Amino acid sequence: MPFLLAVALAASPTLGQMKWERRVLIVAAPSGEDVALAEQRRILASWKAKSDDRDLTIVEVIGGQVRGAGDPAASIRRKYRLPTTFTAILIGKDGGEKLRSAKPFPTAVLEQTIDAMPMRRAGRR
Repeated sequence: MPFLLAVALAASPTLGQMKWERRVLIVAAPSGEDVALAEQRRILASWKAKSDDRDLTIVEVIGGQVRGAGDPAASIRRKYRLPTTFTAILIGKDGGEKLRSAKPFPTAVLEQTIDAMPMRRAGRR
């Protein structure tokens, strides 16, 4: 593994380190060619500014690889009981699972759920 890649991977915070700081959207798929993964990425790309405003970090678990967090894929898959098919899970700042779906989340569902969270409402005052 090239040194810079190892440093970049080591620099990603773990899900535990994000608790109380960030909401996390875990997007898991068996491979990078998964159709639902491509759709979720497309949806999230058009929603980037609003996700930043909502303290949301996207963590992808694609096969055995993780992007966006320092946790190993096996650890995330075990903790959140991820199947081998596409799954999206919204985790609140408290570390609790708020939404789970076998289909990509529309931005409206993410916005409504996050905006109804107590820490989000408190932050908008």
